[in-house]
Amino acid sequence: MRPALRHGLAQALFGWLNLALTAPGVYLWLGLPLVLRQHGWSGTAIGLFQLASLPTVFKFLLAMPLDRRGAGRGGYRRWTVALLLAYAAVLLALGWRDLLNDGAMLFALAAAAALAGTWADVPVNALAIRVLPAASRAWAGGIRSMALCLGAIAGGGLMLLAQARWGWQAPFLIMAAALALGAALTLLLRETTNALHAGRADDAATRDASIDTAPAPALDGSRRQPAARGSSAASTSRQAIAYLRLPASRRWLPLLALLFPFIGTGWFYLKPLLLDHGLAPARVAWLAGVAGGAVGAVGSVAGARALKRLGPARAVPLHAGAGAAVLAALALAVGLDAAPAVLVACAMAVAAAMGATAALVFGLMMSHARPGLQALDYGIQASVFALTRIVAPLAAGVLLDVAGAGVMLALLALGASGVLALAWRQGRAPRG
Repeated sequence: MRPALRHGLAQALFGWLNLALTAPGVYLWLGLPLVLRQHGWSGTAIGLFQLASLPTVFKFLLAMPLDRRGAGRGGYRRWTVALLLAYAAVLLALGWRDLLNDGAMLFALAAAAALAGTWADVPVNALAIRVLPAASRAWAGGIRSMALCLGAIAGGGLMLLAQARWGWQAPFLIMAAALALGAALTLLLRETTNALHAGRADDAATRDASIDTAPAPALDGSRRQPAARGSSAASTSRQAIAYLRLPASRRWLPLLALLFPFIGTGWFYLKPLLLDHGLAPARVAWLAGVAGGAVGAVGSVAGARALKRLGPARAVPLHAGAGAAVLAALALAVGLDAAPAVLVACAMAVAAAMGATAALVFGLMMSHARPGLQALDYGIQASVFALTRIVAPLAAGVLLDVAGAGVMLALLALGASGVLALAWRQGRAPRG
């Protein structure tokens, strides 16, 4: 099989895997809030429900055994298949009976789903970093972000409609089947010898990736360390500390922590916000779930192209500025009690900015992973990403109850403006 065709099929497979991994989380954290709001849950309670996703913060710990036991041929693939099936089993447990009136059990099983999905995400993306050439990583980030947006369509729209029509079990059965199919397809994936070694060719590709995707020229210091596969937890801890001490990491991780949470939180509260403004639940599911997910997918393509063409030094401030602008527009529309058509237009703008920002973040995450330590480095970044993604909606939920949606959105826009200032400073400092 020709390399281009093989890489194209691999991109398609990783797109499906990310879609299958994303849809359940979107359904639990973005779809169910609409149902919970219908059942009288407060904004604070919905925000507290996000704490069930706390296992995502510890992704770097879950990544530790993968590099030690996934270094050989097929190692990441075996981890991927096993954890995808485990995730499917948890979803089947969630769908065993209706849990809308059993908050404790819903929280516990949602936490188990977050753990299974978080752990499965590590070998999937480590496998992608290993298999895909460095030159295609920007597009891989775009495809992953598209999967997030298609997952928003599936989990935040279609699964809500399936739940309304066929009952509590239907969404979980469908999503478990998608994971099982992904596990079966992963068995067909080959890890080539060239992709397994972090030798001279991989080092050259990595240097190219760091030049193409680092936030500024000074990030040449992010050139990956030689592959060092630790045989113990202590060795893995030393590798994690070494990663955090890299000049590139110290510059990139604060941006990673702050780029997505503000626009992501605005997206999270869109469905309850539209519901509170009088839109019917089915219409909210179609508009924010299906249409918003489609717009976000288009935004993902735009974000990947912007990263490829402009480079991070210009693309990062551009995306941060777009997020601040659309959040400010939505805050203004809510504060002025604008017509539903205006709110929907602002919601679509938030969806586009969310998709573009996610593509940017995921593309840059792939380029900040050292050969031989892909799972660990990706896990560290994903943990940083997850921590702020959880905290931001929780704080915003309290603001929603105390001060109202307009104030909450205005403060999100203000926070996004601060990220714009940080990104602008990071981009200018090396040139200065």
